[in-house]
Amino acid sequence: MSYRVVQWATGSVGRAALECIIDHPELELVGCWVHSPDKRGRDVGEFIGRAPLGVTATDSREEILALPADAVVYAPLLPRPKEVAALLRSGKNVVTPVGWFYPTDEQAEPVQQACSEGGTTLHGTGIDPGGVTEVFPLLLSAMSAAITFVRGEEFSDIRTYGAPDVVRHIMRFGATPAEAAAGPMTQLLDAGFRQSVRMILDTLGFTGSPEIRTIHQLAVATAPIESPIGTIEPGQVAGQRFHWEAVTNEETVVRIGVNWLMGQQHLDPPWTLGAGGERFEIEIDGDPGTFVTIRGWQPEPGDPPEAKNPGIAATAAHCVNSIPYVCAAEPGIRTSVELPMVTGRAHPRFSTNRG
Repeated sequence: MSYRVVQWATGSVGRAALECIIDHPELELVGCWVHSPDKRGRDVGEFIGRAPLGVTATDSREEILALPADAVVYAPLLPRPKEVAALLRSGKNVVTPVGWFYPTDEQAEPVQQACSEGGTTLHGTGIDPGGVTEVFPLLLSAMSAAITFVRGEEFSDIRTYGAPDVVRHIMRFGATPAEAAAGPMTQLLDAGFRQSVRMILDTLGFTGSPEIRTIHQLAVATAPIESPIGTIEPGQVAGQRFHWEAVTNEETVVRIGVNWLMGQQHLDPPWTLGAGGERFEIEIDGDPGTFVTIRGWQPEPGDPPEAKNPGIAATAAHCVNSIPYVCAAEPGIRTSVELPMVTGRAHPRFSTNRG
């Protein structure tokens, strides 16, 4: 069976998702919504350096809503619940990396009714949130008993992240510490990462109403640092750490977070990525314990700036690979703990299951 798929937005994740959709043996790209008017009317193959695909980009929401399709990969910079609800009501399942990983009732309310009306399913997934910070720790937890602590954490050189406007204007790198602390990033991240913490707490059965704490730490440059967003001057933000901790009876039982640095020199405090370099880590204290280091989801040293960012590609792949499972699920918001195990698919040259 082939599922007809629409790609919504063609930023870095959206372009990576286009490639995944095209190469997936069970999916057919049938539409693409774009934000920029200069992309309107162009063949989608142009956006990813491929031959014409016969699919023309549109900036008309009405055209997408009217298009017969089974699923939408919804990948704008920020989610708009009314937009997602309209897609769901139009009969299209939605997979997205920008929310609804494990929503509270309040977060679910704007779209839950739309799922019922459209007979459709909404699923949030990705790399973190959506992977390292909850799904993969929960998968590994099957190998332990009597679990007392779970950690999922990212360590990245943010200079390799291919979205300079986001890094400067939303993450607030290059700003003053006061500007970064007052910026939108903590609130934006809170919306997703607290869902990761609650998914772990609820699924593993931690009781006692653990308190979830948000911790935001900043490092500033002590000398000029050259970066893709320009020179970061002394005193400006050049490193940020965000962590979320669930504490019960004064004991931390879940800790997830991200460590983002503009390199490892000229920072105050003198943070580094450690001997392990760029990586993702998953740790579980139990009987037995587990410690896993994941590599390959960050660019290699020396990769050109235009090279594909593996972390972005992994985010897109997790979304796209979820589509067949989401389309087969019962209507409603379906989290990763409710779906079957999501897997990738073989390269097209090994697959005879096209179409």
